[in-house]
Amino acid sequence: MFREATAVLLDVREAEEWRAGHVPGALHLPLSRLTAGAKLPGTAEKARLVLICRSGKRSQDAARLLCERGSDAVDVTGGMKEWVRQGLPVQDTAGAPGTVI
Repeated sequence: MFREATAVLLDVREAEEWRAGHVPGALHLPLSRLTAGAKLPGTAEKARLVLICRSGKRSQDAARLLCERGSDAVDVTGGMKEWVRQGLPVQDTAGAPGTVI
């Protein structure tokens, strides 16, 4: 029987970056909070995590940290910069087209 995989896109950039533009439907938890011991949002606790930041460095660090904590986590190579370069959607917190800062 086929079982559908569940993944959650988790943006680990800081609040100002998130407000300017993020992937629609992504969850937000800054790396600074993760390293301080913050827990994952409820919907992300049992899901495969796909982490994203501006360029890929913070998301790699977050993936490593979360894997050490027992999560199934990977990062988006190239981050939001690559996401935008590929023409994929970005929105601000009001739902309007966003930017990557």
